Amino acid sequence: MQAQLGPPNAPFASNLSMRSSSPRTDSPLLGEGSSLSRSVNYLPTKFSDAVLYNGLKNRGKGNQLGPKRGGGREAFRSGEARMPGEGDDDYDGVQGGLFGKEGGRTRPRLRWNKFKWSLFFSNLLFSAYSLASMIFLLCTWFDVWAHADIVRVGNRAELVVSTVAAGFGIITSVIGWAGILLNNRSFLAVYTFFLWIGFALLIIPGYLTFKRRNFNLDGKVNNQWGNDFGISDWLRIQNQLDCCGFFSPFVEAAISQVCYSRSVLPGCKGPYMDFERFVLGRWYTIVFGLVPFQIGVILVGLLCSNHITYRFGKGMMPKAYRLSMNSMAVIMDNYASQLAEQYGADVASEVLARSRSNLQLDSLPAMPYTNGTQANLSPLRQDTTLPRTS
Repeated sequence: MQAQLGPPNAPFASNLSMRSSSPRTDSPLLGEGSSLSRSVNYLPTKFSDAVLYNGLKNRGKGNQLGPKRGGGREAFRSGEARMPGEGDDDYDGVQGGLFGKEGGRTRPRLRWNKFKWSLFFSNLLFSAYSLASMIFLLCTWFDVWAHADIVRVGNRAELVVSTVAAGFGIITSVIGWAGILLNNRSFLAVYTFFLWIGFALLIIPGYLTFKRRNFNLDGKVNNQWGNDFGISDWLRIQNQLDCCGFFSPFVEAAISQVCYSRSVLPGCKGPYMDFERFVLGRWYTIVFGLVPFQIGVILVGLLCSNHITYRFGKGMMPKAYRLSMNSMAVIMDNYASQLAEQYGADVASEVLARSRSNLQLDSLPAMPYTNGTQANLSPLRQDTTLPRTS
């Protein structure tokens, strides 16, 4: 008859003070200067069924040991491992091989996820209206449009701020394209932050033009013509609007071949106010019309920039916490020591041997462990149970 297992030892309260001052393990693999994974300090009390029974698909090629670590396009598929491996796409962010090969091997066909498509279309929209705005503003600066010189004289501050906003938008969109096409989340983080700055720069010219047009435009035009403009500015506006002087040729006029004391040209206040009212109204309407699109681009950037691939970040597990064969040796040593504390060395040896066989880790270095109160490992949970074995 098979011998019955005795009850497990009492919880480890009697040894807590001793273990708190002792090292995590007496394994020589955890000495100073060790390059082991930091996951050995946060061990589960037993392995999952997927690890014990090799439940995950071994999708690797060649003589890969154990189940594939996961990651890549299938990282969030049901039942898939979360830890990336060296061969996964987007393992460390930017990938090389623009012509389909990387490191002498052909890369798999890349597929874009819905987050990347969302970023692509939102940044395409952002690039389109930023570039269109810059082209329109440059045409104004170079006096391509009719009466563009009036805007350069009378609305210079609004024109400068709008040009800065459009230029900053183009720079931001270029950073966004770099992050999207290279799967680089660092670029996308900068891109999302710059979108907020671009939003502020977009609002400023809209506020300035709205305030100027709707709050005492008559008084502002009077003050601008009398205090801000010089003779050269008067002359440029007179030539554009075919007028002479502010009210008449005798009031604040710039003498020219068509503007003199007996000129029949009207004063410039009426035509100039009508032009300002029309231009300023169109200006803030366009700016405030772009605000919903800018907010939409910001929201897409916030929601999708960290999901440019199916894996969150460059890998589900930082490099310092990724497992290696030596780290697995320490993990299994700790696990066996905990079993030895509760069920004895014979049970621990049997479970450890079966686990090595199931994981195809017969080449794993065997680590010594102790039983009873000699073990100096502090268990992470007190409800340790024996794993199932096949």
